[in-house]
Amino acid sequence: MSTTPTNTGDTSYSRTPRTTPTRYKDRATWEKEAIHAILDEAYVCHLGFVADGAPVVLPTVFARVGSRLYVHGSTGSRPMRGASDEQGMQVCVTVTHVDALVLTKSAFNHSVNFRSVVAHGTAYQVTDPEELDVALAALVDQVVPGRSGGIRPANPKELAATAVIRLELDEVSAKTRSDGANDDPEDADLPHWSGIVPVTTVHGTPEPYDRNIPLPAHMRRFPR
Repeated sequence: MSTTPTNTGDTSYSRTPRTTPTRYKDRATWEKEAIHAILDEAYVCHLGFVADGAPVVLPTVFARVGSRLYVHGSTGSRPMRGASDEQGMQVCVTVTHVDALVLTKSAFNHSVNFRSVVAHGTAYQVTDPEELDVALAALVDQVVPGRSGGIRPANPKELAATAVIRLELDEVSAKTRSDGANDDPEDADLPHWSGIVPVTTVHGTPEPYDRNIPLPAHMRRFPR
């Protein structure tokens, strides 16, 4: 099995009814560059699926390789068991970044500046050893770039307990808001503060567990 992700060569993913929002359509994009940038900045996704007739949403780590998502899990977990079937498993994967709290003079107009991606499709468990190596390295490097080259690879026992599912990025879109506080004209003279509160993720200084080991190059470059 080839480990090369499917790539159509164009700059946008196809629009479908499931990836076209019903509200604020102007905030949506299907541009691959914008979607990939949102995914590549994240560590955690939410994996949605149906189990025993009920919806389930689980947080987990993921990585993008080309136009393909790899999602991490345990061999005994429900999504991994479902994706091991020949028919695969219908899933929805979401990623969200919160960039600012938007505070207005009215409760109704409060909002959040965000960047999000929603992907639909059929997920399959990765069984090809070569592809699994690629996926596991990508999952580690998604959190700290270059980390996979500076650690011990998984041993057979660990590999037996680890599963990865693959989702092709085909039915996918992004949606963003980056506006200021939009007060209603009739609220302009009200004595209430309005504005935005930026939200950022800050990485602290690496704290060594084994002080006999010098900080490796990939950690000196972190955070990105």
